[in-house]
Amino acid sequence: MSRRKLTPDEQDLWRRVARTTDRLHHDAYVPKPPKSEVKKSIGRPAVSLPDFEIGSATPPKPSKTQDSRSFRKQTASLPIAMDQKAYGKLKRGKLKPEARIDLHGMTLAEAQPALIGFILRAQGQGKRLVLVITGKGKAASDDGPIPVRRGVLRHAVPEWLRSAPLAQNVLQISEAHAKHGGGGAFYVYLRRQR
Repeated sequence: MSRRKLTPDEQDLWRRVARTTDRLHHDAYVPKPPKSEVKKSIGRPAVSLPDFEIGSATPPKPSKTQDSRSFRKQTASLPIAMDQKAYGKLKRGKLKPEARIDLHGMTLAEAQPALIGFILRAQGQGKRLVLVITGKGKAASDDGPIPVRRGVLRHAVPEWLRSAPLAQNVLQISEAHAKHGGGGAFYVYLRRQR
């Protein structure tokens, strides 16, 4: 895209406007040297990068399936704290959740208190298995330089369930069976209230 040149009248107007203004940051102004004085440096950069080797490839961006696989590994790597037989039924979708909460469309600030209240109420009512629906998350449309995690709630909910005040109430967290939401939902097996 080429820029058009200013007419003499526009240049004169610009000079008059520029004379009436003051520079915002006097200290920050550093005049650029003329192009003839600029030398190209061929040496090493001033800051060295410790974990980078020239010629090494960047790690591949995880695909949607890789992201969901690593997420399954995260929840599957948790030790099984409940009865093995019941856990097998849970993973096959044979146990029916007694209550459910849908966090779709909520922000992190809205979802966390809603989840805490739901879990505490469910345990108070003597329920053992609840379903927490987070959704899989929206696919990011822009692939900028900073990666954006897909499914913010889906990644935050297990952390909330494993930290205070819910950790003492939760016995097991597992990704839901496909008929109960699959990768967009979690089974939360609650401890018996004593």
